[in-house]
Amino acid sequence: MSKSAAEFNKNDDGRPPAHVAIIMDGNGRWAQQKGLIRVRGHRRGVDSVRAVTTECARLGVGSLTLYAFSVENWKRPQAEIRILMNLLKKFLIDERPTIMKNNIRLTSIGRIEDMSADVRKELNATEALSAKNRGMVLRLALSYGGRAELADATKRIAREVKAGRLDPDAIDEETIRAFLYDPSLPDPDLLIRTAGEMRVSNFLLWQVSYSELYVTPVCWPDFRERELNEAFADYRRRVRKFGGLERVTVS
Repeated sequence: MSKSAAEFNKNDDGRPPAHVAIIMDGNGRWAQQKGLIRVRGHRRGVDSVRAVTTECARLGVGSLTLYAFSVENWKRPQAEIRILMNLLKKFLIDERPTIMKNNIRLTSIGRIEDMSADVRKELNATEALSAKNRGMVLRLALSYGGRAELADATKRIAREVKAGRLDPDAIDEETIRAFLYDPSLPDPDLLIRTAGEMRVSNFLLWQVSYSELYVTPVCWPDFRERELNEAFADYRRRVRKFGGLERVTVS
């Protein structure tokens, strides 16, 4: 009996996923479990971002997309939002040496115009500094929501149709992709969610259609290199069929 088609689709060649997306959940829960204020969880979560980003770059991951701040996060108390924005600015400044040392190109997706001017300034500066790097692409999803992305794409498509530049009958999946925040963003091979919640939370709704899902009970502040490699090991045991069937041929 020859190998099944599924065996050829196993991710067991030792390579990491080409594109990893992460829902970084559990900062507040981690702090609460330890009797600490929420900001302590957010601060330690930044250390996890550094560790995971560096490890992904070392392992040869092509793209890493981090759900850093959602459109829904604007509903949080203003004091917490200020803390998160200050941590984001500090990260964008402090991590520039690490980004350059690891040949990482930083970019962002989302309604970036919603961010404050001082955050946009540091974001633009780090993006410009790393623009010529040819290693891993690190995307920060900021003021991001999957439904918001699809709504914004639909508005842009509607404008093109209204202007006569696009035939409605010509609209297909690739047309929609072309109007997303970053058309070059590849579909994630692996979507990781920390802190045990079993949902995608409005993250990359278009792109994760066939992504492998990995949920860990570990809260984000404790998610480091070991936990990342455990997720990759689990991924390598998966069979990706993309809607097809496993077939066994007999010789």
